[in-house]
Amino acid sequence: MSVLRKSASLLLLAVIALAPAVLSAQQRYYTRDAKVYFDATNKNSPERVDATSKSGTLVIDAASGRVESAVLVKGFLFEKALMQEHFNENYMESSKFPKATFKGQITDASKVSFNKDGVYKTEIAGDLSIHGVSKPVKTTATITVKGGKISASTNFNVGLADYGIDIPSLVADKLAKEARLTIDANLEPMK
Repeated sequence: MSVLRKSASLLLLAVIALAPAVLSAQQRYYTRDAKVYFDATNKNSPERVDATSKSGTLVIDAASGRVESAVLVKGFLFEKALMQEHFNENYMESSKFPKATFKGQITDASKVSFNKDGVYKTEIAGDLSIHGVSKPVKTTATITVKGGKISASTNFNVGLADYGIDIPSLVADKLAKEARLTIDANLEPMK
């Protein structure tokens, strides 16, 4: 009987030891196919300057409120191939700066219940790194929980000059000084 008791005790200790790892994994949500859209069209120009990537990554740690995301710059697709080439070679220098990243925090994470259906408006603050330059960003986001599914979305403006992106005077009338970024993601529990 003492062997059985020792085995049960060892099993209980193993469960207790593994519980934080299991709970931690269940409190993290991610995607590898977040949609990242940007629009840098000058409102006075008839030509659109916008592109979309459908392969952004996003991880949210529900317990701590930490948020991290990344997108490959070459993953942005434009309607015109020449515009995409200029974007990668001349403006974003994507061979030198292959990805854009965000590392931050849901500042009011306690207001979001990832286990309860609802629409949660929240604030996110952190560092956005584009073109080798990191700047603090603060924006609002919407986290929606519905039927166990979690989605997140946000949009905000980014000043091109703030990130060392030079716009030649030849095309300055086609581009806005700020690009509008929109991010939409459907998340799943991290395993």
